[in-house]
Amino acid sequence: MVKEGVEQMQQMTLADFTRELSGNAPVPGGGGAAALCGALAAALSSMVASLTVGKKKYEAVREDMDALIRDAGRLRKEFLSLIDEDAEAFKPLAAAYRLPHWTEEEKAARRNEMEQALRRAAESPLRILEKTREAMALVREAAGKGSVIAVSDAGCAAAILEAAARCAALNVTVNTRLMEDQETAGGLERRSQEILSECQAESESIYLSVGSFLQRNQ
Repeated sequence: MVKEGVEQMQQMTLADFTRELSGNAPVPGGGGAAALCGALAAALSSMVASLTVGKKKYEAVREDMDALIRDAGRLRKEFLSLIDEDAEAFKPLAAAYRLPHWTEEEKAARRNEMEQALRRAAESPLRILEKTREAMALVREAAGKGSVIAVSDAGCAAAILEAAARCAALNVTVNTRLMEDQETAGGLERRSQEILSECQAESESIYLSVGSFLQRNQ
């Protein structure tokens, strides 16, 4: 049974969450997994900054790293909240699917409920995408200014964020494709693909930069 409530889901152990994810319930699903990836990447960014702060060699970027730690901590918490938000957003859609649709009036009412629920279900992973792009900026800073002993962790964060962005974008599309309001659906889809493209390009750039640095400094 899917656990309900923001606090309950965030308090799950990794073992419990992955067990819940592996079951036959629709949530948590791909959206929740994407948000978890975002939280992991934010945590890695903070790790790089934490390993930088206090080192004499990096005193010039101390304030930048302190700010990065604060921002990454905020984003980590926001990503975790989005796991629950994504699960909550699916509930109205699941309820709409169960509505009776025998008469014309019932069919119309069901279509209206479905449309609203699909929009909400698409908007949740879109917010994950937006946070992913925000987190990518922190990863860029961590990779460029952080301690070289942790630069590989910044590269890992970039790769994980790209996975988060891809997953979130798919979860936008799986809902927009069923919407009857093509204008709204198209707007959500275009926004999703725009952010995904930005995240993919930035992730590739950071990842290759980190890889190149590691090759040069073997």
